[in-house]
Amino acid sequence: MIDIGAQIKKEMQRQGRGVTWLANQIGRDRTLIYRIFNNRSIDSENLLRISVALNHNFFEDYIKEFEELRSK
Repeated sequence: MIDIGAQIKKEMQRQGRGVTWLANQIGRDRTLIYRIFNNRSIDSENLLRISVALNHNFFEDYIKEFEELRSK
């Protein structure tokens, strides 16, 4: 299964973005960002907001996993 929190953190760091920046971009509290980093799942609204803020479609990660599981 995808560890979406780790994926988001990795992409954020790759872009040189900070937690405060991301929290401000998605209109959420910094503590939520830290909780997301520690979770393997996320609600779709927050994932959409984060995808837009980081200009990275995290939904594609789920699609790839779906395709892999379906082909087994």
